Amino acid sequence: MSILIDRSKLKEVSKNLFLAEKIDFGNGKIGCIVTFRGGRNTAILDIRLDKVEGISPGTVACVFKNGDTAADTGATDISKVEGIHDVYFKLDGDTSLESIEFTENNPYDNIKYTPVPENHFIDLRNDTWEAVDAVGRSVKSCEDVGRKKDKKVGIFYWTWRDANINSNPQSVSKVIAEFPAAEYNMTHPAWEKDVVCHWEEPLYGFYRNADPYIIRKHAVFLANAGIDMIMLDCTNGALLWKDSYEAVLKGFREAREDGINAPKVAFMLNFGPQENSLKMLRGLYQDLYKPGLYSDLWFMWKGKPMIMGYPECLPTEGTGEHDTKLLNEIREFFTFRPGQPLYKGGPQRSDHWGWLEMYPQNKYCEQPDGSCEMVTVGVGQNANPESICTYFNSKDSFGRSYTGKDGHKKLDKDSYVYGYNVQEQWDRAIDLDPEFVFITGWNEWMMGRYKEPWIKDPDSPQLAFVDQFDREHSRDIEFDRNGMKDTYYLQMISNIRRFKGSLKREVASAPVSVDINGNVSQWNDVFPKFRSYKGTAVNRDFPGLGRYYYVNTTGRNDIVLAKVAHDTENLYFYVETTAALTPSTDPNWMRLFINSDRDIKTGWEGYDYIINRLNPSDGKMLVEKHLRDFDWTNVGFATYTVSGNKMQVKVPKTLLGINGKLDFEFKWSDNMQNIDIMDFYENGDTAPLGRLNYRYIEK
Repeated sequence: MSILIDRSKLKEVSKNLFLAEKIDFGNGKIGCIVTFRGGRNTAILDIRLDKVEGISPGTVACVFKNGDTAADTGATDISKVEGIHDVYFKLDGDTSLESIEFTENNPYDNIKYTPVPENHFIDLRNDTWEAVDAVGRSVKSCEDVGRKKDKKVGIFYWTWRDANINSNPQSVSKVIAEFPAAEYNMTHPAWEKDVVCHWEEPLYGFYRNADPYIIRKHAVFLANAGIDMIMLDCTNGALLWKDSYEAVLKGFREAREDGINAPKVAFMLNFGPQENSLKMLRGLYQDLYKPGLYSDLWFMWKGKPMIMGYPECLPTEGTGEHDTKLLNEIREFFTFRPGQPLYKGGPQRSDHWGWLEMYPQNKYCEQPDGSCEMVTVGVGQNANPESICTYFNSKDSFGRSYTGKDGHKKLDKDSYVYGYNVQEQWDRAIDLDPEFVFITGWNEWMMGRYKEPWIKDPDSPQLAFVDQFDREHSRDIEFDRNGMKDTYYLQMISNIRRFKGSLKREVASAPVSVDINGNVSQWNDVFPKFRSYKGTAVNRDFPGLGRYYYVNTTGRNDIVLAKVAHDTENLYFYVETTAALTPSTDPNWMRLFINSDRDIKTGWEGYDYIINRLNPSDGKMLVEKHLRDFDWTNVGFATYTVSGNKMQVKVPKTLLGINGKLDFEFKWSDNMQNIDIMDFYENGDTAPLGRLNYRYIEK
């Protein structure tokens, strides 16, 4: 039987030192489960027998889920303890003890996890998709970038948001636009009390990290971009944000079950061999890695799970023999890459990795032949000519428009959308050709609003925003609600293709006439297969930060496969969903967008024709040609049939103005809500996602 020692049985000897007297361990206990009450930073409990500095059977770490009074547990195996002992418990952490349970069994024996096989993923051939961004730049085509190479790309990913769920968010860009005098004035009335400052509102609102809708969207967007790893920011204190990382891991695992090649995960710890890093290593190892949880999502580097931390924070000797063994396990388990914090100067040791640098970036883990493991790529840097790390609203900070070549010459009110800074950094990284590129970053959004730390006058209201500030002085790639939207996302896709290369494009199979009233087996030998990930038509019902709550019920027909066939007179389209198609009378039902001339300057966002903008009738779909804005004119009809989750469409080529060899782009959309191409990222479902298109080329 287990032994449960609750709070009432603990005598407080001194601050954070407790005693349980005459505990009978019987024939032996080999496990320990500790319940802590409240806390944020990772806590450590050292167990000692008979004396304060007596024999230690083990050490328990607790990674907290909540920053309130909720209870959290930590568990570990311990060396076998028999007989009767006084037991001392030394607590290191901003928490309190609720109970300690000693068990006859190893707690890890009860944890079972089955990883998703690596061959479970669907190859979308997404590096062959086409797009032109909002400022007219074409995403690099597969023909432009050469063959696929064995390269990896990671991106900084922030999981702090669930620690601020009760605070209302405020957009700094919006405040400064309306009240310019507030920019450097901490006491200006425009600044609300008890807020979480954001440089702008994200496209998906002021969301929480644990929102399943957000996690699935992120998994899909990052997988389609070619991101291999997300690096979670745990560089402050001993904060691991367990609520968030568990939700992300769970959501990414579910995405992988659906065939989505969601990125792997790693953690970035403190920039130095700190005691806090030791706490986090203990916590992560005991909570996640040793029990094998989410092992299919561990980012592996040089044959081991990678962690961006300092191995020397691990002492050579622990609190006892068992703890020393645990520390050695941790030391051997990971590939350590200590983080170099500064934006200039490059690596200070041979195993350093960077996270953000000013141009020109340095090589990290450089090899004798001049090759290197990693190079950083940053969207912007909170630095200026006088300081290599400063606040982002300081004079001349290196925002999105700054380049090492031209300085601030390109800066104007709209220049932030072009990503001059990050493009220069990508060019440098691709020229250095490392094994791994690390991008800062995806979704930080938030920043502290501080009194400027360099001002000596204690009465000065000078205001500083350190890590983010406004549209120009920020470093997120995730879409915002107003401003850059998806330009940085598409720019990232284009540069990842340049870095990694691409698969070769598949061309159309031989001409065939399809009887759309016939069996869908007619399509078996039609290629290419234009795929889309399952589970992208997701719905939302989840609280955001503060006063916000988000609901989106537009997810309906989940599109997973499309094909095109042709003969002399007609084009045939095939589309497949995960479940039976909803009735054709549904609003905004199953639209087909066609860019017939592959020219972004013609049509609505490049789409010259739309099929089925209005609900079909009598087995016919309206074929419309673009006039202006989102106005279209009827040019004829296509015919269609539906069988369960499959639809076939037949349209004469003449209606689409197509002559000669076929070379066009297309996409499917269901349940579009707004006349805005950003709607393709947010509502219903599209295949492929967002602004990207499939390209169909005849031999």
